[in-house]
Amino acid sequence: MTRLQPVLIAGVALMLAGTAIAQQTVNLRDADVRAYIQDVARATGRSFVIDPRVQGKISVVSERPLGRDAYFELFLSALRANGLIVVPAAGGAFRVQPADGAASQPAATTGRNRFVTQVFRLDSIDAAAAIESLRPLVSREGQVTANRSANAVIVADYADNMQRIAALVRQIDRDRQTIRVITLKNAGAREIAASLNQLGSAGGTTGQAGGSPPPSIVAIDSSNALVLRGDTAAVQRLADTITDLDRRAAAGADVRVIFLAHADAEKLLPVLQQLVGQAATAGSGSSGLAAAASSPGSSPFSAASPATTGIGSPATAATIGRGQAVIARYEGANAIIISAPADVQRQLGAVIGQLDTRREQVLVEAIIVEISDAAAQRLGVQFLLSGTQGSNIPFSVTNYSNAAPNLLTVAGAVAGQTQLGSTSTTTSTLTDSAVSSLLAATGGTFGFGGKLGSNAIFGFVLNAVKSDTASNILSTPSIMTLDNQQAKILVGQEIPITTGEALSQTFNNTFRTVQRQNVGIQLEVKPQINAGGTIKLALHQEVSSIAGPVSSTSSELILNKREITTTVTVDDGQIIALGGLIDDNERRTLEKVPLLGDIPLLGQLFRSKSRSRTKTNLMVFIRPTIIHDAGDAQQLAAERYDYIRDSEIGADGKGGGALDALVRDYLRTVPPVRPDAAAPPLSPPPKP
Repeated sequence: MTRLQPVLIAGVALMLAGTAIAQQTVNLRDADVRAYIQDVARATGRSFVIDPRVQGKISVVSERPLGRDAYFELFLSALRANGLIVVPAAGGAFRVQPADGAASQPAATTGRNRFVTQVFRLDSIDAAAAIESLRPLVSREGQVTANRSANAVIVADYADNMQRIAALVRQIDRDRQTIRVITLKNAGAREIAASLNQLGSAGGTTGQAGGSPPPSIVAIDSSNALVLRGDTAAVQRLADTITDLDRRAAAGADVRVIFLAHADAEKLLPVLQQLVGQAATAGSGSSGLAAAASSPGSSPFSAASPATTGIGSPATAATIGRGQAVIARYEGANAIIISAPADVQRQLGAVIGQLDTRREQVLVEAIIVEISDAAAQRLGVQFLLSGTQGSNIPFSVTNYSNAAPNLLTVAGAVAGQTQLGSTSTTTSTLTDSAVSSLLAATGGTFGFGGKLGSNAIFGFVLNAVKSDTASNILSTPSIMTLDNQQAKILVGQEIPITTGEALSQTFNNTFRTVQRQNVGIQLEVKPQINAGGTIKLALHQEVSSIAGPVSSTSSELILNKREITTTVTVDDGQIIALGGLIDDNERRTLEKVPLLGDIPLLGQLFRSKSRSRTKTNLMVFIRPTIIHDAGDAQQLAAERYDYIRDSEIGADGKGGGALDALVRDYLRTVPPVRPDAAAPPLSPPPKP
């Protein structure tokens, strides 16, 4: 025997002894659960943290010896049967606690009694519907929730129970729906689809059993077909119904009346008549069936001129159908009347269905900004020296166009009073002119006058003016209209403009003709919604005002006008600058007496100078917004209504309330409110 043999025998003996120690036979009846956990810790070499809530008795019986792993698995099963669970803790230990709330704890690493969490992603069924099927299988301590955004189900339960749940998910997550295409020969696909969808929404028998939703129905206009998707049995029943309706449509009446919900029958009539080759009639109430049938062009399927032929060029003109077709409208009910074979009726009905849709609306808001600053300075000196009647003193005066009042006018009025008397017609005329000149003077005016001895008079007037005027004008016209529909708004006045005048030989009996002209803010626009949310705007923007008369002797008016006519493309809700003007106008005027006005210092008495500067910034902005549905329209109305209500002033100087009272009492309704108060506003509300 070698030296290694005693060592090998000793190792085998130790292994056998360890195996014997690892084998455990359990026979516990009504033992304290805490003492049982202590025995398991000694037998398995694991560390346990016992929750204070863990109390009670436990019974565990095994008929054969168990190894360490089997013994630990038996321990987990025994705790589970008594409402307890083992979860991993820090440092490799385990925490023993009641099973309540186990779904929120970390899962055990091994064993079928461990608590696990698994995510099942669904492909065919809805997550909410799957929960109703899975909830009965989940244990009392487990949880099941749905993630609607990802269409997934999250389950937290014991590992052995999770296997059953996974098998059930695989069975129920199967697409049992079928797709079927039905081509119609006589009826219109859009009309049949609308009727069947209405029947399904009203709780008809077209749906699946057990309250499942009815099959989906989609109309394909290009091939006049219906696509059905749903439960096989429900799709078959619906297909039989569609086939029966299509068969009955073949024996339908030759005359059909289509009531329009959104389109205008007067505008739609010529389009339909051109499609069938019928001579287009003016959309009047006299366009009846009899008149259309008796017209020479009522046979639409014979050779026709290019103006009245159907779709296509004159050489390859193609019309709908292969038989007689007459189309008219009934003005009172906005209806289209079609007298044609069934296939022609179906095709025309499909065209009408695509055109008779609710059009989107466009809100067009404009901001007109005009900022101006005008500054003026004027300094004028006038003097007068004249002799009286019979004297030999010469006459001398300075008079400037930019100085006020006019010294000559005032002196003439004084001379008329002293020389001609106050009753003279000339004196009255001179006095009126002097008064007008004095009233027209602005700024500071200083003057004096008197006699020089007994044969001369003199006068002196000094006028100084400085003015600075700044203005900030904002206008915000807005208007809403249908897509591709012209609209106009005018806020202003109508003023008379003289267009003709006639006088008699004696210059009396004046005859004058006038024309009324709009003055104010005017916005005229025609929007067109394009693909991608862009809006094409053909618009005319005008701002006009009265500047005053042409002169003091004429009553004709001068009008200020700012006008833009253009076509632009704007994104939905974006602001674009249409155009504007930046004007800086400076003017200086110097009037003086030659030679005398050039004398240093003293020459100021023989001068009159003025300076004016006007700066104007004019800019026009536009913002179109698409109103897609009734919710957007209500949102907009509520925003504008709130703005006006907040701006309203009552008798006490605070909030009004008259607008709300008028809506309730006169309109007999409630003020508009936003559909969703939490939603952001459709457009930023203006600040008061």
